[in-house]
Amino acid sequence: MLEKIKKWAKQLKRKVFVLYFAYKDKHTPWYAKVFAICVVAYAFSPIDLIPDFIPILGYLDDVILIPLGVALALKMMPKSVIQACTVKAEERMKIGKPKNWLAGSLIIAVWVAVLVWISFVSYRYLFN
Repeated sequence: MLEKIKKWAKQLKRKVFVLYFAYKDKHTPWYAKVFAICVVAYAFSPIDLIPDFIPILGYLDDVILIPLGVALALKMMPKSVIQACTVKAEERMKIGKPKNWLAGSLIIAVWVAVLVWISFVSYRYLFN
């Protein structure tokens, strides 16, 4: 069971790398590029939308959101682009994944905005 999970995770990582190269390819349609950029930025972001320390929900993005986004993005890509980018992805995986601090910063901004809003609503509710 554990081996299957490891194999699945490695295949998912490979597909994210394929998307990483595919969105840069000139043969990729613009709508597929936009979607792939979002998926790759989120997958490579050092910060999750739902932090992993939150029980069960913390791993939903890793187990559901990223695989779903990858599958949808790959369906939008031309087969020739996927084949060419698979070779590049294999080479890049040996180096390691790039970090996307812009996506991480956006996620932090969303969390800060939510916390400020909750604080504001709580303050108004308690003291008015």
